[in-house]
Amino acid sequence: MITAELAKAAKPGDSPIDTLYGLVAEDMRATDRVIHERMASAVALIPDLSAHLIDSGGKRLRPLLTLAAATAFGASGIDHVKLAAAVEFIHTATLLHDDVVDASALRRGKIAANVVWGNKPSILVGDFLFSRAFELMVETGNLGVLGILARASSVIAEGEVMQLKSANNLGTTEQDYLAVVTAKTAALFAASAEAGAAVAGAPPALVKSLHDYGHNLGIAFQLIDDALDYSGREKLMGKSVGDDFREAKVTLPVILAYQRATDEARRFWRRAIESGRQEESDLEAAIVYVEQTGAIRETHARAEAYAERAIRAVAKLPSPDIRNALIDIAEFCLRRGH
Repeated sequence: MITAELAKAAKPGDSPIDTLYGLVAEDMRATDRVIHERMASAVALIPDLSAHLIDSGGKRLRPLLTLAAATAFGASGIDHVKLAAAVEFIHTATLLHDDVVDASALRRGKIAANVVWGNKPSILVGDFLFSRAFELMVETGNLGVLGILARASSVIAEGEVMQLKSANNLGTTEQDYLAVVTAKTAALFAASAEAGAAVAGAPPALVKSLHDYGHNLGIAFQLIDDALDYSGREKLMGKSVGDDFREAKVTLPVILAYQRATDEARRFWRRAIESGRQEESDLEAAIVYVEQTGAIRETHARAEAYAERAIRAVAKLPSPDIRNALIDIAEFCLRRGH
């Protein structure tokens, strides 16, 4: 249950994520201990590379959702803590793999692990963290939550493959794009919240509500992230602005901008995205095109719709403190884009 002591851990003026951390602070500290214990290995490269990303200042939002959902239903013991650590390992593993696939140079404001150690170690350490995640899931002895997170892991992998197919492809539809976002991002947000509620013994209807919250929050989060890639605000992203453009990813801002483009702009997009022949000034031109066509504004509007669905999903959550914190996080996600 939430205690006054935990609630006081969040200070006035903190972000909604800090507020949620304050509500589950004791469990979050326990989760961090489990994370560092389980990423240990006699092979020194494994904890060194893992720590480079795990300790790089990420908000731990996904494990926070697991702990918050569990706390809302009076979780006790250690199982929800182990699940939160498993969620962070899954997320970290996917980031390591993603940076190799995308040849990313920056992650969370730091040089990406694949740049420091190389692609092969990054892939293999990602595999190690996936294995650790499944060990932690099995230790809970709860086949239901094991199924939730196992399914999410396979869906994330499918999303990576789907994204490869959409790269350089201006024929990608909004439906195609949303399928990738649902798989790559929303699946783990949904599973994180759902697993926390399930392990705490929440009623099935409310377990589904937490799943729906995470699903819609994850899509809103990714929509804002994709809009920020054309905003010039690198500090908000923790990665280089324009990475999606340079990697010829067809995200919603590009889809909308291309649909509304003039003939001249369409020639630009075909050269820069489909042919991959980019010039130094092309990112600036792309930013102008997406803004002129209203693609950024429309992407924000889509994100708002998903955030509203997330908020409605937790309307009947029994804990008012957790419920309000989750609502605030959905609203905070939108403010990142403004």
